[in-house]
Amino acid sequence: MNKAIPGGNLDRSIVLVGLMGAGKSCIGKRLAQHFGLPFVDADREIEAAAGCSISDIFEVHGEQAFRDGERRVIARLLSNPVHVMATGGGAFMDPQTRKMIKEKATSIWLRAELEQLLKRVGRRNDRPLLKNVDQRAKLTELMDLRYPVYAEADVTVDSADGPPEMTMDRVLDALDAYLHPSQSGAAE
Repeated sequence: MNKAIPGGNLDRSIVLVGLMGAGKSCIGKRLAQHFGLPFVDADREIEAAAGCSISDIFEVHGEQAFRDGERRVIARLLSNPVHVMATGGGAFMDPQTRKMIKEKATSIWLRAELEQLLKRVGRRNDRPLLKNVDQRAKLTELMDLRYPVYAEADVTVDSADGPPEMTMDRVLDALDAYLHPSQSGAAE
């Protein structure tokens, strides 16, 4: 399998979707470096545009205000030249955002198991949807709600419970199969 798909051959941005803790930012940075493309973390861009943290936006303005801002920021980012973007866990749930991503980018769902997510999200305490709740119960609820929608992504890759390079190899193989189906067999 040719893992060195040159970035110059990518005519669309790559957008990573999935639950918090799936590895979108980690893998996104590696993909961008691999292809020689800019990396953008939509959550960091939202914070820059709002001038405050996502937690503060949730606390002061509520989730709906955050989602409205998120949609506007992602629309702006998608108009930029080809790049790799990591989105927040809820971004792909918004029908307008999902439609924009479908039209302007190749979406990759990083699918992760519950235990893996719990281990990863436990490392940070800045996730608004996981504050003051049973994290296992909340993540299970989010998986039930969001996984059927994430499945609409162009490519699905299981996030490896191991070094990021394992997931990166899976992403490159799946992306190669998706972009060159005649060479690699059927795309996912």
